[in-house]
Amino acid sequence: MINEEVNSALESSESHFLKQTFLAKSEISLIIKNYNDIFSSFDPHPFSERSLSDDFLIEAKRSARDKNGVYELRFLIPKDQRNFEHENLIKRRLRDHFRKHFHSLTDEIRKIKRKSLYMALFGVFLIFIASFLLTLETNNLFIRFIEVLLEPAGWFTAWTGLDQWFYTIEEKKKDLEFYKKMTDAEIKFSSY
Repeated sequence: MINEEVNSALESSESHFLKQTFLAKSEISLIIKNYNDIFSSFDPHPFSERSLSDDFLIEAKRSARDKNGVYELRFLIPKDQRNFEHENLIKRRLRDHFRKHFHSLTDEIRKIKRKSLYMALFGVFLIFIASFLLTLETNNLFIRFIEVLLEPAGWFTAWTGLDQWFYTIEEKKKDLEFYKKMTDAEIKFSSY
């Protein structure tokens, strides 16, 4: 009985030591019970087409947030749950997902930059027109109405464009950085 308890304690401490060693070695380590933990539980497709779990993506983003350099994404999975065929499919699916979202975000940021620049320039143009109308020595009600309409419209349009350039793009860049890191990451599975 004592030998069984000692062996059990040694195995659990050895298992704990192995987990800690893996956690220290790799940049991002996630413990999973089985491969389904990576994927959405609502998606019945095979691993090669299945959508990724939001919980997995949130945890991966959280783990990657403060890290620099090349990454290794390591999944720690019980030895009896390992299947090398599934692991190869999952690696391919993860790489495809990360690459797709990286390119999609790159295109989206490019479009936001273009749109926000056009908005800011158009806003400045509206302010210029309003300023020009202000210099006219006229009591024409229509011109004064256009002047009053263009000035706040110009400011609003310019500020909205600049807001998108400085803040919306910054938020998108955080996700872009994550997907860039994950695109370059080496994906590994290890037993515990």
